[in-house]
Amino acid sequence: MSSQPDVPAAGAVVLRKGGDVLLVHRPKYDDWSFPKGKLDRGEHVLAAAVREVAEETGLSVRLGVPLGSQRYPLANGRMKKVRYWVGRTIDGDDVSDYVTNAEIDDVRWVSVEKAERMLTHRHDRHTLREAVGLRRKTSVLVVLRHAHARARSHWHADDRFRPLLRTGSLQADRLVPVLSAYDVRRLVSSSSARCVSTLVPYADASGRAVRSEDGLSEEHATREQVTALVEGLLDEGRRTALCTHRPVLPMVFAALGMEDPHLQPGELVAVHHRHGRIVALESHVVR
Repeated sequence: MSSQPDVPAAGAVVLRKGGDVLLVHRPKYDDWSFPKGKLDRGEHVLAAAVREVAEETGLSVRLGVPLGSQRYPLANGRMKKVRYWVGRTIDGDDVSDYVTNAEIDDVRWVSVEKAERMLTHRHDRHTLREAVGLRRKTSVLVVLRHAHARARSHWHADDRFRPLLRTGSLQADRLVPVLSAYDVRRLVSSSSARCVSTLVPYADASGRAVRSEDGLSEEHATREQVTALVEGLLDEGRRTALCTHRPVLPMVFAALGMEDPHLQPGELVAVHHRHGRIVALESHVVR
């Protein structure tokens, strides 16, 4: 067994209305599988999953509920770990114009029953069954602690205007492909500068506005306000990112019926929910 770290990879089980699943054929291995691939250097796993689907099928997708990982040996003796999510197309599902190549020479939508027969590997059939069991559409609420900010001890003006550090600004930039992977459509933030600034790069990239809320700031947040806001976001069911502060986060998670996970700066929890009921959770760090 290799003592080297696992080779990280990511992909998606892409489903569409009517019960079809998206498969790709790799001529090098002569196998049918899900679109997936290795992470680029420094790439976040969520961004890699979306990128690989786009490269191997020509389709843009958003990620939903996370699925169990696959881990198996490679020919060189190293182990490969593939993380999967349920995927949904964003801008249409037509693959007829996909230009086949040496890596992928066929892309097809097939029924789940046919996919069970076509998939070459047992672990893919297991992942398919898991995805089908979670196929009902969900929405996501991304709960985010703001990126690294200047220390209070080094800031002598109004704390609401305390800015991000350079490292925090880089974190905010690196959040863009992460939030894009979930196709976040609404941005809600504490009115404090360090929270708003954490979401601004994604707002600029996506053309969304940041809605600032005094009720999410350290100075003004109350349990009642935060609970009402979170419950309202769940009820509306839009894909949302909420950015706030360490002291406010316990109120947010209490409103979700969760234990406080004690997020670090730039860390997030993606809460996948359907009709206000939490279906799955996942956490990610953006460095």
